Amino acid sequence: MTAIAKWFYPVVVLALLWNLMGLFAFWTDVTMQPEQIAAMPAAMQEAYQSRPLWSVLATAAAVLGGTLGTVLLLLRLPLATPLLVVSLLGVVLQDISFALDPAARALIDQTVIILQSLVLLIAVALLYLARTAGQRGWLKTGQSAS
Repeated sequence: MTAIAKWFYPVVVLALLWNLMGLFAFWTDVTMQPEQIAAMPAAMQEAYQSRPLWSVLATAAAVLGGTLGTVLLLLRLPLATPLLVVSLLGVVLQDISFALDPAARALIDQTVIILQSLVLLIAVALLYLARTAGQRGWLKTGQSAS
């Protein structure tokens, strides 16, 4: 096994915190009560209620895949890579959903574009990190997992 770079664990811990924030935001979103939805501006209510199920499932895949993938990356387990692929695919599908939904498009401003771009960039970077860690021998494999 190749020596693990000193920056690996701090970067992965920061990525885990990022993904936990995403998981919390998703949980808050899907557990919203009717009175909370009613308190939103009309345009936000329309966007919230017009979301197709596949969009919500894509978000779930993004945050759950990202969080679990990052935990496994922290544990240096190779299963991190396919989970981070699932996360990236979820982010891409979520972005497609925003683009296809007229109610959601009406709410997109510069802040949303910057945030979604950051989410996509981090998902790509985490997948790259997992693949690089695997190629450099930083992930545990088979009998040598100790």
